[in-house]
Amino acid sequence: MSEENLYTFENEAYRKTYWHTCSHVMAQAVKRLWPETKLAIGPAIDNGFYYDLDSEKAFTPEDLEKIEAEMRKICKEKLKLERFELPRAEALALMEQQGEPYKVELINDLPEDAHISFYKQGEFTDLCAGPHLDSTGRIKGNAIKLTQCCGAYWRGDSNRKMLQRIYGVAFPKKDELDEYLAKQAEALKRDHNKLGRELEYFTTVDVIGQGLPVLLPKGARVVQQLQRWVEDEEQKRGYLLTKTPLMAKRDLYKISGHWDHYLDGMFVLGDPYDETKECFALRPMTCPFQYQVFLNRARSYRDLPMRLGETSTLFRNEDSGEMHGLIRVRQFTISEGHLVLRPEQLEEEFKGCLDLAKYCLGTVGLLDKCTFRFSQWDPANPNNKYEGTPEQWEEAQRVMGQILDDLDVNYTVGIDEAAFYGPKLDIQYKNVYGKEDTLVTIQIDMLLAKQFGMEYTDTDGQKKTPYIIHRTSLGCYERTLAYLIEEYAGALPTWMAPEQARIMTITERTNDYAWEVKKQLEALGIRVEVDDRNEKIGKKIREAQLEKVPFMLVVGDKEAENGQVAVRTRKGVDEGVMTVADFGKRIREEIDTKGRNV
Repeated sequence: MSEENLYTFENEAYRKTYWHTCSHVMAQAVKRLWPETKLAIGPAIDNGFYYDLDSEKAFTPEDLEKIEAEMRKICKEKLKLERFELPRAEALALMEQQGEPYKVELINDLPEDAHISFYKQGEFTDLCAGPHLDSTGRIKGNAIKLTQCCGAYWRGDSNRKMLQRIYGVAFPKKDELDEYLAKQAEALKRDHNKLGRELEYFTTVDVIGQGLPVLLPKGARVVQQLQRWVEDEEQKRGYLLTKTPLMAKRDLYKISGHWDHYLDGMFVLGDPYDETKECFALRPMTCPFQYQVFLNRARSYRDLPMRLGETSTLFRNEDSGEMHGLIRVRQFTISEGHLVLRPEQLEEEFKGCLDLAKYCLGTVGLLDKCTFRFSQWDPANPNNKYEGTPEQWEEAQRVMGQILDDLDVNYTVGIDEAAFYGPKLDIQYKNVYGKEDTLVTIQIDMLLAKQFGMEYTDTDGQKKTPYIIHRTSLGCYERTLAYLIEEYAGALPTWMAPEQARIMTITERTNDYAWEVKKQLEALGIRVEVDDRNEKIGKKIREAQLEKVPFMLVVGDKEAENGQVAVRTRKGVDEGVMTVADFGKRIREEIDTKGRNV
């Protein structure tokens, strides 16, 4: 980073400091307008800042405009930001005096020897670790925008009070804000949570529950196509298909370690702490179930590598504040697999897993926007999160690092992001708003096989413990569908589109012919519908385009007489008149090659 860029938005540290200061300016503005408001937390985030507030007033869009105006005044006042520290007792007294119960709770949660720091700007003082700009005058007042207000549970706990969270963003120049807002407007058009509902791919229902989306026929058809394709591809690559239960007794999860490390994230059926009664839990992962396939009988080195694949439905008790459309849900389906292998097979099999993931993501059109993260353990947090010894972790990470380097993977490192049993490669993707989530993981596990007593007889006749690779090939199908809707703005490639062609009649005289064409195309494995309503052809075409149907086949008297169809694409391209057989070849080529041009 050059010296002249240290105090620009190219420097992430400066950008976050700028936004963090904006969050304090926003809180100060709210306190000026509504003094009874209680303050919770107000961090900088990847795309701006927010502040969680406890107020009897429900903030409206008009209120956000008032807050923005007050923020601009504070920026013009050029208030100096002053940092100071207080002993614990004095810090508590100050926050109690100011009537800030959430700050009092935060101080009480800090270690006894913590440095308790505050930042003061004018009449406003806030508990904060910083850092901040030196003056509110550094912030460009007309380049601030408060984007939304929504509910957020205090500390993300659904058992705690629901607060109001105001999001905002700010830039050093007004034109940068305008550019950002234009991009956000475009992102909203592609937002799967909006577009996916409008196109009837999925819905959510209050009486079913948050994070439990219903895939409508279109969405279900897309997921079905993806699942069939992935299962067939895995079979070509030597995977054995399994089908395992959706739940198990706590005994299984105790062996795997999930009971100790993941209980809060599981849906438990029964009292988890009453050992006198049987207790079950829905599965958050498939690994302990698939291990039973290996354990079904004695194994030798000839059985390895054993590649096990399953289209698995999983359940995770995510915080309600984390739910978002199809990207973060509580029940989801995943292309899960586990490879049991000899240590000397590790690099080759890891390479095969990475090649499969790249092939799948590349074919659906998401790979070019993916990034790679080597997720490692945190040596400072070994006891309450991770299984195994420091020596075992260092060895696993050394081996995985060597493999990634050998495969020339360009990755970043994520500390304390590993699974509790081993390091992993996370393939990351961002939604239209820049929020990053994991699409695919490939994990090295040198621990769980021993816990399950998994052994094989090696070439020397000795019993050995295998290594395991946990991996996904396309990841979570619901999340993948969300990203596909956003990537293609709803116009999915023909091969995965729920409806691949629509036949449209010009007059009622051609209705019978349209249905005959449908039969011919369905015989070729094409998903096709007929629109024979008594409507103008222009309206039918517009509706099909809005519904993102790849091909529109118009049939009038002349087409019916000659056994033809007039072909248009959803992009408005007129491909002319052709026979039904020729169109069948045309669309089959598009499907079979998994093209993305229509």
